[in-house]
Amino acid sequence: MMTTVELPLWLFVLIVLFAAVTFASHFLFPSVRWFFRRRLERAVARLNKRLTRPIEPFKLARRYDMIQRLIYDPEVTEAIVQHATENDVPENVAFEQARRYAREIVPSFSAFAYFSFGARVSRWLATALYDVRTGLNNDQQVQSADPNATVVFVMNHRSNMDYVLVTYLAAQASALSYAVGEWARVWPLSRLIKSMGAYFIRRRSRGQLYRKVLARYVQMATENGVTQAIFPEGGLSVNGRLMPLKMGLLSYVVDGFDPNKRDVVFVPVAINYDRVLEDRVLIAADKRGDRRFGVSITVVMVEILRLLGQWITRRYRKFGTASVVFGPPVSLAALGTDHHLDSLASTLRDRIQDVMPVPFVPLLSRLFLQTDAPIPDADLSHRVKAAMPSDRGTRPPLVAEELNERIQRALHDMERRGMVRQEENGWVMEKAEQDLFRFYANSIDDLYPDSIAPNDAARAKS
Repeated sequence: MMTTVELPLWLFVLIVLFAAVTFASHFLFPSVRWFFRRRLERAVARLNKRLTRPIEPFKLARRYDMIQRLIYDPEVTEAIVQHATENDVPENVAFEQARRYAREIVPSFSAFAYFSFGARVSRWLATALYDVRTGLNNDQQVQSADPNATVVFVMNHRSNMDYVLVTYLAAQASALSYAVGEWARVWPLSRLIKSMGAYFIRRRSRGQLYRKVLARYVQMATENGVTQAIFPEGGLSVNGRLMPLKMGLLSYVVDGFDPNKRDVVFVPVAINYDRVLEDRVLIAADKRGDRRFGVSITVVMVEILRLLGQWITRRYRKFGTASVVFGPPVSLAALGTDHHLDSLASTLRDRIQDVMPVPFVPLLSRLFLQTDAPIPDADLSHRVKAAMPSDRGTRPPLVAEELNERIQRALHDMERRGMVRQEENGWVMEKAEQDLFRFYANSIDDLYPDSIAPNDAARAKS
């Protein structure tokens, strides 16, 4: 037992390293993980005290555990067997395919990343680019929902800034789980987005196995009270209008609803801007009849540097107003068991449209499209007051001085973009920018009984 054994130095070093790794993996790493896990749990507990809707344990579960739970779900298992049979492949191959889908979909939520980084960056970016205005009853609409219900924010999709804007505004209520398209599946953006609790979806995938994995994840999240945010239009509006709602994610939520368990409450959210950052890109895609938004990274970087230069030289101006209004919630339990998905989608679309905010650039765009004559400064205030729907607005009615100030600010922003020019008799629309006027006017056109499309047609002929 006490005999000396000689070992080569390399072998001794290897044994020591192996012992150190074994000690670390069995004793040190679990202790460190336990220590940080306990700190995280205490931090989340403090955070939940100030949130209107606390973060549910399902959202905080380990990503590996969530993936295992998803792929071994009975409905997913049945879909795997069906996929293997229909495509004549071994079941283990179909199982691995389902596992890849689950890894792609399931997020890795970090409360630290969401609230310490994401929410703060969202607030800074939103308020740096826009004058953010909210509905008078936004907080009440969320608080009116059953505290035990799952809240799903259903929003129109005007710009990629929608994600930033709503994340900032909802940060006091809860952590939102977004459905994000293929555009964000690039490293390192994909890692950041997943840490914010978002899950990726393939909008063009028609495979039954993929749809079942996605459906079951959405249903599990809904059953476990995860607050979600979806854009049921299926993408950005290329013409400015609120498009018909697609049934995909809505159908997953409704199909998995059990009236004897947790209620699901949909909160309609209407978003509108004085300036959509991607407006010309969207208009070009609409004219082509496709949805290819080909913007190079070079163009984006040049624009960022231009704005940074304006900020440094104190010439920077915000892009006008970004308005967000929450509509009256819709409870699935209150609708009863005989509700139809088409009827639900129609109701949600109507409620989004009913609370659609009316910023000044869309309103002025509508006024300019209705006339060929110059609009004098003296008439602008009267025309805006007459055109503003009486039950619209994101705050109490503006006093005369503030109204005139907001109108002039919007006009000068439009002038900077080459949309209008000031002549001796008043303000005139630049005919070359008619598509841009139409894009912004479309966002509020459904609020008015009359349509300005005939005037557009007549002007186009002339």
